[in-house]
Amino acid sequence: MTSFLDPLISFVSANAWLAYLTLFLAALLEAVPVAGSLVPGSTIILALSALVPGGELKLWPVLAAAVAGAALGDGSAFLIGHRSQREILSTWPLSNYPRVIAQSEAFFNRWGVLAVFFARFVPPIRAFVPITAGALDMPPARFYAVNIPAILLWAPAHVLPGVLAITALHDYAGLPHHGHVGKHLWIFAVVGCALIITLAVWTIRRRHGGGVIEPARSK
Repeated sequence: MTSFLDPLISFVSANAWLAYLTLFLAALLEAVPVAGSLVPGSTIILALSALVPGGELKLWPVLAAAVAGAALGDGSAFLIGHRSQREILSTWPLSNYPRVIAQSEAFFNRWGVLAVFFARFVPPIRAFVPITAGALDMPPARFYAVNIPAILLWAPAHVLPGVLAITALHDYAGLPHHGHVGKHLWIFAVVGCALIITLAVWTIRRRHGGGVIEPARSK
């Protein structure tokens, strides 16, 4: 794994724009219904944030890419739902996920406008709430007034932990930036935690009769 990460980090250093594009697409796809439940966007953002302290990536462009991707993804999903109304919730591919649509509606009905804010921090519901909010005829001005502040908090919450962790490893543990040791530790930890959480959630859902993103079975 280390032999894979070293050339990857070197490649990112020489092609930073590809890393920013990856961050943008990760945040964008996380906000797309169905796809957002499958793409590990948060894991990608958390892992790549480890490359900021050493200078391979810059903090502000990383934050900007994450914010722009999330805003475009959420905004597009909302506008599609707002234009199509409830009809969109019963069309493919959303029609294959009645359980998660029902959860999104219940979440929205329970929390109202705050559902848009809270959903940004709750996978996999965050991939369905924007389109559900649009389908339930939430006014666009109200949606964006809540969604944009949520994204502006969500992006630093995903980027800064990696930046601070690697900085602490270098400043207090004496690990050299050019040695990539801290970056390896962080990336391994992020990927490992993501796999453990995914396995735990899958196990819990299996024991309770299936997962929220499990497609409806044809009769």
